[in-house]
Order: sequence, then structure tokens, then C-alpha cells
Amino acid sequence: MLLFALGFLLVILQPSAGQFPRVCANVQSLRSKECCPPWDGDGSPCGEFSNRGSCQNILLSQAPLGPQFPFSGVDDREDWPSVFYNRTCRCEGNFMGFSCGECKFGFSGLNCTERQVKTRRNIFQLTTSEKNKFLAYLNLAKNIPSQDYVIATGTYTQMNNGSNPMFRDINVYDLFVWMHYYASRDTLLGGSNVWRDIDFAHEAPGFLPWHRAFLLMWERQIQRITGDENFTIPYWDWRDAEDCEVCNDEYMGGRHPTNPNLLSPASIFSSWQVICTRSEEYNSQQALCSATGEGPIRRNPGNNDKSRTPRLPSSADVEFCLSLTQYESGPMDKMANYSFRNTLEGFADPQTAISNPAQSGLHNALHIYMNGSMSQVQGSANDPIFVIHHAFVDSIFERWLRRHRPMLEVYPAANAPIGHNRENYMVPFIPLYRNGEFFKPSRELGYDYEYLQEPAVQSFQDFLTPYLQQARQIWAWLVGAAVFGGIVTAVLTGLIRACQKKKGGTSSEIQPLLTESEDYNNITYQSNF
Repeated sequence: MLLFALGFLLVILQPSAGQFPRVCANVQSLRSKECCPPWDGDGSPCGEFSNRGSCQNILLSQAPLGPQFPFSGVDDREDWPSVFYNRTCRCEGNFMGFSCGECKFGFSGLNCTERQVKTRRNIFQLTTSEKNKFLAYLNLAKNIPSQDYVIATGTYTQMNNGSNPMFRDINVYDLFVWMHYYASRDTLLGGSNVWRDIDFAHEAPGFLPWHRAFLLMWERQIQRITGDENFTIPYWDWRDAEDCEVCNDEYMGGRHPTNPNLLSPASIFSSWQVICTRSEEYNSQQALCSATGEGPIRRNPGNNDKSRTPRLPSSADVEFCLSLTQYESGPMDKMANYSFRNTLEGFADPQTAISNPAQSGLHNALHIYMNGSMSQVQGSANDPIFVIHHAFVDSIFERWLRRHRPMLEVYPAANAPIGHNRENYMVPFIPLYRNGEFFKPSRELGYDYEYLQEPAVQSFQDFLTPYLQQARQIWAWLVGAAVFGGIVTAVLTGLIRACQKKKGGTSSEIQPLLTESEDYNNITYQSNF
């Protein structure tokens, strides 16, 4: 019994975030380009002795990329993670993790065989204790070091091709801020030169799957550090909001009484320090964000540029977006027209679906409206509103998936901007996840949204009740019709038999009643962009 309990704990307490596993941030791993740590359960690499996985060469996608990034071999994120590692753990069955020591999203149990679906709820539907617990969990994540991951403070070249590792510790919350920065940062080209038109998490097909994976990993890290396996991220439904309803000290922090750009001292978030917000400084130094504190969270909701974002999104904006049938279109970037992804991301008009980067709709509108730390892409995750905002964006993605039921092939396999093809690995996650793995309904990944759940039929009797009531109202007519129908049938049957006896012949040829005009076994379904 003790061994079973120990094994169960090993499963549920395994890490599930991304970036560089601490056990692989060393000279040996970087020089050998191998990250296949032993699983604690049996001490073998990738849990191979327990058939959890094995150390394998990374299989990179060879599909062509779009024209947006005209370089090759200049950015550590190209063909992620091959610059750092070309051998990692490949897990079997429902196992997952950089050492195959955890379960895939949506599974639990000692052997990861138990399906589970947890519910994300509206933040305003939480009880006071549930809401306070969520805020406390956020603050705990900001103040507890990540046990399993470190961040890179230099490029692979600056690390002398692995001979001089440059990594540092980071707290759990800032680990995710840093990952969001790293995925969206500019390419350093040497000297003072950078390439800005690159983003592995935005402005392309991977925007929605990337953030879906990001939230799942964040959610699981909170479950791990708190021991609360039932924790789920709440969402903020901002449709038709007239102002920032969560911007008060009861929720995500109110406005400072004397400085409208800062948070109220009464909020726990007023003491938080932001990281990775000085992109121009990093670019000029040809350096990466080192995750040192850069000042307090800044937020001044509603005092944004009204010519770019005149209002918060409406229900009509969301419904129009959901009506779009194409997930992606055209160049598959922020200039895409009639693209559900580009419209939801906010680069296309939410009333016409025509690209207009000068305006900010839906997802982007919330970021601009907050007018502070949320409004700069690379550092936007510093503001905890980021999490509840993106949970709602993900729910809209989920509504589109349920309404249109796209096949995986709808997600583009080739010619998307760098890092966004279906089989590309998401930057900078280790363990590795492909974009296409998160282009699926949320219930297959172990979670659902409260407002999307269909009311369950309490019993079969409840299901039949309305039909039985209608039957009672027309019962007499039904009985009469049945009796009359029986009499007519008997008479007709007798007449037909009499005629057959008189005729005494049979048809020499029997023709089929229906002719099949189509070969249904050979129909294929195709999606065209």
C-alpha cells in the first residue's frame, strides 16, 4: 500500500511546465545535445525500465515555411529545440513530461489510465473563499522558486556552444512570463541589428494552440505547488463590459489613489515586480531577458488610445467571429482576411473579418485597453489579468471547434510563418508539444468551461416527459386512428390476396426498389483555405 501511494505521488507531482529542465542545463547535456533524464520511479532514462518512454532522436518537420522570416541558422528557436538538444524523451501511451514521469493532459492515476475532465469557471461565479484561494495561489507562484526548470540568460553562441552554460533560477509565475517573452522576442542578428517580424506564439496559426498549451501547463504547475489537484483557471467573460470589472481590490487590483498608472496598495499585486519589459534595452545589448525585477505592474484601464481601441469587445463581435468557417487564410499572419484565428486574435475587424492592424479587436483589444504592462506583447503575462483573459479567449476557440468540428488537416501543415506549421514544436516548451496536438476539443485535454457545458438530462424519464405529455393530449385520436387503420389494412389485405389467386402468375424479373448512385465508401473530406 505504501509503495502504491509513493508511486501515485511520483505521478501527480511530476513537473509539466516548459523551458529548460534543470537536470539538462549543464555542459554534458548541452554538448551531447541530449536531454533524457531518469524517471524517479525506476531510475532509468525516460522511465524506460517501466515502459514509460525512451530516449529518441527528435523528428523535425520538413514542411516549407512562409516568407516572413528570410534567415536561417541565426536564431536558437529555429527548428526548436535542435540548437540545444536533438535527443529527448519520447513517451509512450498516456505518459508525458521531460522524463515521461507524468500523465498527459486529461489523464491521471498511477498508470495514467483514468480519464478526467475539470471545469473552468467564471471568476464572478466563484465563492469568496474560492476567489481568495485563487489570488493566494497566484501570489504563492510569484514567491516560490521553480524546482524543475531554469531559464537561459544567453544564446547558445554566447554559451560557447554549450561549454559555458548560462542559466538562472526563477519563480514559478515568472517562469511563464519568461516563456511568453522568449517565444515572442525579436531575433538578435549581431551588432545592434534585430529582426522584429517574428513571433512563435502570435500573429499566425499557432496563436490559439500555443496559448492553450501555455494555460494547461500553468494550471498544472499551480496544482503541483499547492497540492490542489482540482484547481482550474477561472475566466473573465468580458463581452459587453463597460469597464474593467476585475480591476478592483477584491479581484485583480484597483487603481492607485494618487498614481493612476499603478495598482492600489491594498492589492497583493501592487508589490509584484515585472520582468522582461525592456525589449529595446535587450536588443541594443544583444542580450536575453535575465528575469531581474524592472518595477511594479503598470495598469491604467480605459485611458488607452481610443482611435485604436474605442471599446471593449461585444457579444456581437464574438458571434460574428464564431461564424467564420476558415480557421486560417491567405498569408496566415496578421494580414489574413476572413480568418477565425486572425479575427479572434484581433488583427482583423470583428465586424467584417478584413485585416486592419491599425485597429485592435477582441483579444488584442483587452491588452490595449489595460494600458500598461498588459499592452506590450513580450511582457504582457506580468499582469495576472493575462491568465483570466486568455482563459476566456481559449473558451471562444473551444466554441469554434465545437461549432465547426474541423479535422486536424484544417490546421495548416506548411507555408505558415516560422514555428507555426502543424508539426512544428512549440517554442520554448520542453517536454515537446506540436501545434497540432492542441487543435482539438478541450474535453480531450481534460477540461471544459462552465458556460459551455450542456445541461445533463437527469433521467430517461425526464427526457421522455414532454413526449408523453403530448401523447396524452392526443391519446383518444391515436386509439381511434389505430382501430380504423387496422380495419382498412385487413380489408385491403383480403382484396390483394383474392386478386393474386385470380391472376395466378408471378413476375419473371424482380427489380431493386432503390439504386445506389454513390459509392459512400470512397468519399473523402477535404478542407480548402
